[in-house]
Amino acid sequence: MPIKKIRNFLDEQNIKYVVIIHSPTYTAQEIAASAHIPGKELAKTVMIKVDGRMTMAVLPASYTVDFHLIKKAAAAKNVELASEEEFKYLFPECEIGAMPPFGNLYNIDVLVSKTLAEDENISFNAGSHKELIKLAYKDFEKLVRPKVIKFSSKSS
Repeated sequence: MPIKKIRNFLDEQNIKYVVIIHSPTYTAQEIAASAHIPGKELAKTVMIKVDGRMTMAVLPASYTVDFHLIKKAAAAKNVELASEEEFKYLFPECEIGAMPPFGNLYNIDVLVSKTLAEDENISFNAGSHKELIKLAYKDFEKLVRPKVIKFSSKSS
């Protein structure tokens, strides 16, 4: 069960959280609708490569990644979307596309959209396409220590 690793980590850190079970969905917007969470409060994890280094970009479900902004903020030469083939083995206990935004548990850098950091709570896939975890953003930030930058814009 993919959620076990995250729950154990949160429990060890004495973090309060809620598990939300929903019908299987595969896009962030479908998940938000199914779980009755505003798209701005549901975090999606997009795997990117920053100068060849695998990185998690975490942003609101209703937003898109602006690669130019990441390149500028990270002072990187190259920023690109990672393919599923490149990252699927990094998260063996997770369903593809449902990895939680805890890069610290996988030795992966995490970038968080400034827009998401402004929310009181954060909800995210817990390793499967039918389980979410919701917790206070301040707790997420304390545990993961992401780099918070402006790199996303509202989807049209």
